[in-house]
Amino acid sequence: MKDDALVQTVYVVDDDIEFSESVRFLLTSVNLPVKLYHGAEEFLAQIGEETRGCVLVDVRMPEMSGLQLQLILREKNPDLPVIVMTAHGDIDMAVRAMKDGAMDFVQKPFNDQKLIDILNKAMKINALALSVRQRKLARHERFNLLTSREREVLELIVAGNTNKEIAYHLGISDKTVEVHRARIMDKTKVRSIQDLMKLVFDIAPDR
Repeated sequence: MKDDALVQTVYVVDDDIEFSESVRFLLTSVNLPVKLYHGAEEFLAQIGEETRGCVLVDVRMPEMSGLQLQLILREKNPDLPVIVMTAHGDIDMAVRAMKDGAMDFVQKPFNDQKLIDILNKAMKINALALSVRQRKLARHERFNLLTSREREVLELIVAGNTNKEIAYHLGISDKTVEVHRARIMDKTKVRSIQDLMKLVFDIAPDR
């Protein structure tokens, strides 16, 4: 993926070229990075799970609708907020989009400032989601540093066992348990048993 995909960008997906260009003019006037795509397939071919920013998509497009694109994005990049654009007669479709996870919708013709406010909010939501994902990835990386024996000790610590109980269960000495415990704390970069338990519970669904 190109490096510019890591820059937060407003991705406008609309087959109306003239309208898309007017949106580009508006967004660049307030220093929002923007890229235009004239079809859902074209857009999907260019983005991945690391793409940052938000998507502004028209609900009615040939070949693949904005609603279909939204469902694909929910699997391909769930952290990418979607804002749908609707014409006057498409309110029911907008409601459906919201039920399917769209962050918001705007009706054409829209108020410029309202659109800008919605897009700025979407950027903040995306930045927060990426931050959470990165912290979770860091926790996984620290957990993956543990040896199989250290993981066994960790599970017993989390279960509330004392050093003596862990030593008995694993057939090792109390001193060895203390060494494993110290290494676990060091590798996971936590300062307390409470923090250690929180780390384990945070990553438990994915282990």
